[in-house]
Amino acid sequence: MKKILLIVGAVVVVAGIVIGTVVRAQAGYTKCLIGTVSRQDLVSVVSATGQVQPKTYVNVGANAMGRITSLYAKEGDKVHKGEILATVENTQQQANIVGQEASIAAARTDINSYLAAETSAQANVEHAEADLVQKKLAYQRAVALYKDQVMSQQDYDTAVANYQLDVASLAQAKDQLAQAIAQTASARAKLKTQNATLVYDKDVYNQTISIAPFDGVVTNEPVRQGEMVVPGIQNTEGSTIMTLADMSVVTAEVKVDETDIVNVQNGQEAEVTVDAIPGKTFRGHVTEVGDQALLRSTGQSTSETTSGVEEAKDFKVVVTLDHPTDELRPGLSCEAKIITASKKDIVAIPIEALVMRDPKTLKENSSHLQTVSAATNTNAGNPLAPSPLVQGVFAVRREKGKDRAHFVKVTTGVTGATTIQVLSGLRPGDRIVTGTYRVLRDMKEGALVKEDTTLATPQNENSSSSSSNSSSS
Repeated sequence: MKKILLIVGAVVVVAGIVIGTVVRAQAGYTKCLIGTVSRQDLVSVVSATGQVQPKTYVNVGANAMGRITSLYAKEGDKVHKGEILATVENTQQQANIVGQEASIAAARTDINSYLAAETSAQANVEHAEADLVQKKLAYQRAVALYKDQVMSQQDYDTAVANYQLDVASLAQAKDQLAQAIAQTASARAKLKTQNATLVYDKDVYNQTISIAPFDGVVTNEPVRQGEMVVPGIQNTEGSTIMTLADMSVVTAEVKVDETDIVNVQNGQEAEVTVDAIPGKTFRGHVTEVGDQALLRSTGQSTSETTSGVEEAKDFKVVVTLDHPTDELRPGLSCEAKIITASKKDIVAIPIEALVMRDPKTLKENSSHLQTVSAATNTNAGNPLAPSPLVQGVFAVRREKGKDRAHFVKVTTGVTGATTIQVLSGLRPGDRIVTGTYRVLRDMKEGALVKEDTTLATPQNENSSSSSSNSSSS
């Protein structure tokens, strides 16, 4: 029995020594998460929400005041270019057209009669000219005979009178021809005026008929047959008959945060998901990037408001879908993930591994610290000004059998969802401290570190609920 007690006592003493040694050995270590720098593919994505919109849509409005007599299309119908969509009462307009067409027919008849009179007058002129030639020859013979005293005075006077009469008759015939030509020209001018009036009457009539300007789908029909419509400003009550959308080219009109808009450019690829169509992704590309900021609270352009209140702003971005389907409807809520950059086989680290440090708080004699050069230090001439913060990571180096964390300045590039590109400062295979945030926040240059994978284990559901309940109480 005594031997047993001695053995147990010895075991307890040894265990105490071992435990004490382990505790003392770990007393100076900082438990953290450690990762290895590697090469990987990186994609930078900007997410934005908005709604599905056709690239081309038009509000078919009323061009004439009146009561709707017929609606030939209803919401959801597909229509073709030139198809009649609706008509407004147009009895008076039709009567004006019929009356004007009758007037034009009468004017054409008048022109034909004037043309006939013109032909008759032309014939009279030709007859008078031929008769004048004969009378002129007779007159010339009479002059010669009268001079030779062969013709009597009476016959001579008759020849002179006949010649002068034919001259007057020819002048009269020419005047009648000119009058006939003038009447024809006047009738033709009146016909042109009447044709112009007919064009006007037909235009007024056509304004009572709404026609589809392109192939599309009726997406809105705010009026019913029998209601009154009036010409007016778009979107005012009684002025819009229906909305027609060309769904052959569909876009996602989204709002991108002002901090991300600088990375968005035309031509970038995007993936669009629609809330109403779960499990389906539409590929597209950016076709429009807005230049004017929109207030997030009102959606109003900053150029349209005089308010000096500083608030979050967005920019409109249009993504055109490459292969739209009939499932899409204008106004459906959607989310677009725009790929602003894509890098292949680059050095990348987790974003949470990045820290910012003041060089003054780090060891000046550390061979692992890459400080900012004096050329880039804007506060070099002012010792009272705060030092610029340095961006870097804590690299883990093995020294005398122990792991120590040393701050290394890094230059970064493209940022992904969870990782960021490293341009300089690290190489593949380097070990770095990746977490947790609390550990990195307080970590000192040259600190002893020890990997503890349990820090990455999320709290279980029960503990989360307990914490939540404790906070509530």
